Amino acid sequence: MKHQETLLKFPINGTKLNGFTFDEIGDDHLYTGIETPLTADAFDISDEEKKDKIANLFSQIMEVMGLDLTDDSLKGTPKRVAKMYIEEIFSGLNPANKPKIALFENKYKYNQMLVEKNIQFYSNCEHHFVPIFGKVHVAYVSSGKVIGLSKINRIVQYFANRPQVQERLTNQIALELAEILDTKDIAVIVDAKHLCVASRGIKDDSSATVTSYYGGVFNTPEKIVELQNYLKL
Repeated sequence: MKHQETLLKFPINGTKLNGFTFDEIGDDHLYTGIETPLTADAFDISDEEKKDKIANLFSQIMEVMGLDLTDDSLKGTPKRVAKMYIEEIFSGLNPANKPKIALFENKYKYNQMLVEKNIQFYSNCEHHFVPIFGKVHVAYVSSGKVIGLSKINRIVQYFANRPQVQERLTNQIALELAEILDTKDIAVIVDAKHLCVASRGIKDDSSATVTSYYGGVFNTPEKIVELQNYLKL
């Protein structure tokens, strides 16, 4: 059940998807696979080098927009953005930041579903680099091992801290837990708002997006209803 990140080349200029250019697709939702698209040389340079490069490039973006980088309020912005990208909101791109997970014997012999609900997360849409935020609900049935509850939150945050698509985020969390716990009996539900919908484009602040993964025993109408009843409590 081994699940690993695959490093992919992801060309953009001139690329077509299903016969359409990216300009023609526009704001339509794209989801190209479970693995986060990364180049083969994604980790050839250090985080410090990445921050220096991002700060330089972001200062150029600000200058193109006509912002005065000599202003006291703006001159530190490129470095702040670079630090935020590498150390915070996109830190989940680096496998070195993957949380260390310890497993424990299920000594209580608890063989029903365990539900960790309302895990708050913040991520960023990979199409426009604006926030996605909401809640994740996770459930599993132990196959003999259990995981510390806070580690579930850390796994959610690790995969959220990268440019994301909600469907991918849902599957990445589920597959990682399935591998760690050595079980197919995993359920993940993500309920989120997308600022690429709320703050730009259609500017619909009232809608939300829900995605789900039901594996093993959870992929039955009875278990889905049972889980949904837990989430209503």
